[in-house]
Amino acid sequence: MSELIHTCYRITDIDRSVAFYEKLGFEERRRMPIRDEAINIFMGLPGDGDRLELTYNHGRTEPYDIGTGYGHIAITVDDLDATLERLAEDGIEPEKPPYTVREGGSRLCFVRDPDDYRIELIERKS
Repeated sequence: MSELIHTCYRITDIDRSVAFYEKLGFEERRRMPIRDEAINIFMGLPGDGDRLELTYNHGRTEPYDIGTGYGHIAITVDDLDATLERLAEDGIEPEKPPYTVREGGSRLCFVRDPDDYRIELIERKS
C-alpha cells in the first residue's frame, strides 16, 4: 500500500514563504536542518499530515527554474473571496478573477506563491 506523504518546493525566503502558506491555512509544524546545507520546513493543514515541505538552501538567493512540467497544487478553501482578500493585503492577486469550469461547479482561481509556484484555490461547496 502506497501513500503520498508530501510535496517539496525549493524556496528562496523562509519567512515570506511560510507567511504565504499560513494565509492559506497551513501551519508550520517543524524545521529540520540538513547539515549546514539547508533546512526543511514542514507545513500542514489542520487535521492533516505535514504535506508540504519547503526546502531552503543556505546562501541561495537566485530564483529556481520551475520548468515546463510543473502544473500546480490544489487546496480547498471555505471562502474564496476572504482568502483572496488576505492575500491581496500582501500584494498577491489571482491570475484572473474566480471562475467555474462547468455550470454548478466550484469557484476557483490560481495564485502564485513567493517563488512563483502555482496554487489552485477551490472554494468548498456549502
